[in-house]
Amino acid sequence: MALADVSIGVAGTLGPEAIGRLAPVVERCGFRSLWVNDTPGGDSLKALSAAADATSRLTLATGVIPVDRRHPDEVVDTVKRHELPEDRLVLGIGAGGARNGALFLVGTAVAELHEGTSARVLVGALGPKMRRLGAEQGDGVLLSWLTPEVAAEQASTARSLAEANGASGCHVALYVRTALDPAADGRLAEEADRYAGYPAYAANFARLGIRAQDTVLDAFTFGDRIERYREAVDEVVLRVIVPSDSVDDHLGFVETAADLLS
Repeated sequence: MALADVSIGVAGTLGPEAIGRLAPVVERCGFRSLWVNDTPGGDSLKALSAAADATSRLTLATGVIPVDRRHPDEVVDTVKRHELPEDRLVLGIGAGGARNGALFLVGTAVAELHEGTSARVLVGALGPKMRRLGAEQGDGVLLSWLTPEVAAEQASTARSLAEANGASGCHVALYVRTALDPAADGRLAEEADRYAGYPAYAANFARLGIRAQDTVLDAFTFGDRIERYREAVDEVVLRVIVPSDSVDDHLGFVETAADLLS
């Protein structure tokens, strides 16, 4: 399918009812996956249960579950309790707020999730050590806040690490914050400024020599830069930025993106 390498990412705080309405439209438009983030106010797995009930083919992904807050045992139990379709489930996980021992924490979680489910496990990775872990122990990595050029370099390195480690493959997905309605440009700028202010991200931007604003898409830049992102990684996740948190705004984004990519 034409959009098999492009996905949609939304906030878990939208809630199961809204995501249950959104998911079939994402599927009908031909996108690869629906990614839902996980926060204390937005349970990604509960939301994906609603999405699963409303779809039949769409890949369902968490982006990402912080394993310092949600233990792998809880994640496995929730997957089983909600009868999530593991053949089309991707568990994106990350270290969350953990600093000391973050690699051990995430590595242990990867192993436990592989043991407890047949879902694929991608590691949300900012630095090179976490990317190596995702490539060598997980099923791939979920990147974020990168230019196409940096994303291509990191994807190539991750695939090489996986191959050298004898892994069967390494799927590289990339979150790209995207606003297709000019009325959402202010929210897009606020999101970039917020992440640029987080110490870990600020240090990473400085290390890479890029700015947060260099890594986002708006209506003006979408047509040219989206193709460069698609060439860089296996899956581009358009992280939806819309003027309001309404379902209608999200539905409009999905349909507009599908039209622009067709």
